[in-house]
Amino acid sequence: MKTIDGRQYATRAELSQRAGYKGDATLRALWAQRESNGHPPARRIDRALYWDVEEWERWHIEHRRRHNGVDYSGNADEELPPAGQARVLGINLGAITHYRKNPPPGWPPPVREEEAGGRVREYRTRRQLWAYADAGPRAGAGGRRPAPGPDPKVALAAEALAAEPGRKAGETAAALAERHGGGLSTWKRAVTEARKQG
Repeated sequence: MKTIDGRQYATRAELSQRAGYKGDATLRALWAQRESNGHPPARRIDRALYWDVEEWERWHIEHRRRHNGVDYSGNADEELPPAGQARVLGINLGAITHYRKNPPPGWPPPVREEEAGGRVREYRTRRQLWAYADAGPRAGAGGRRPAPGPDPKVALAAEALAAEPGRKAGETAAALAERHGGGLSTWKRAVTEARKQG
């Protein structure tokens, strides 16, 4: 790193390390596509390229947000159950369940826990999830665009099961079909899948 006129400048390798990438291949690709992605300009110092750290990090966060599949809408302080967390991050509910036992680096601690029907549900705020997504490459993303998010019917079924754990699967499916529309057999499949993931 170099300080020039009171501002910090970093090489590609230093930026790559700060951003949490392994190696600098991703940053080389982003630089090669600078005409289309708005990448900040570089300064050449002693045969090496340097970037203004503050300007680059601001650009990088916005670039990542446009391509990471995360939903940045809603109240930042809203506390979300696992199904809501999966929707915000654009990942499968099963991943959130897995994180409870094997959290990825940077996974935020829950703001509260709630026990229902012998199961503990961890709640996190949107703000925590956004910070996690912005901090660096996420588990399961591997530098690739994430797969489409979880089936919203399965997420609704998981929430309904958690809200009334003693209710029979068929009753839950019927209530969901009545509330949200759609066929009973579709909702039964969603309830079955939610139970598998839960």
